[in-house]
Amino acid sequence: MKSEDQTDRFRDVILPHMDAAYNFARFLVRDAVAAEDIAQDAFLRAFRSLETWRGEFAKAWLLAIVRNCFLDWTKTHRGERWMAEAAEEDADQAVRSDRADDSDPETLLLRQRDMELIRNTLERLPEPFREVLILRELEELSYKEISSLIGAPIGTVMSRLARARRMFGALLSAHEPQGANRS
Repeated sequence: MKSEDQTDRFRDVILPHMDAAYNFARFLVRDAVAAEDIAQDAFLRAFRSLETWRGEFAKAWLLAIVRNCFLDWTKTHRGERWMAEAAEEDADQAVRSDRADDSDPETLLLRQRDMELIRNTLERLPEPFREVLILRELEELSYKEISSLIGAPIGTVMSRLARARRMFGALLSAHEPQGANRS
């Protein structure tokens, strides 16, 4: 049984990264329900092994556990159609969050379309590149944290990130209509 101090430590240090864990799982698995399962499994594993954590990079440590849970999940669900379409749910969420800020339907529609385009473009990247791009740009981890998380040298992280950015840009620009000038 975990001590009260360990429970408090978990609540104070690990739980603040709950959204990051879910978001990372969501980008990896591309399915909201599976992402919830993976994130829940990751938090359970993190709680059970909190005493092994050395006290550095709590977010990176948790995201490494999320990544391992994702890899375990894919082994279990190999052959299943688990990569469900998530754009509709994301669009609904975007509309709900933007309602308070903007009441202009055209603005909401454009934001929804942009979010779908970005998500779809991210999903088209090969996993190692998508992973480092998400960790750096969305989760704002340092190169050192990403290196530790994926078990690769910092140079590899930097190289993958540069390639991911180029691929993302190429995929995104290939999707833009010719002559489109977006502000």
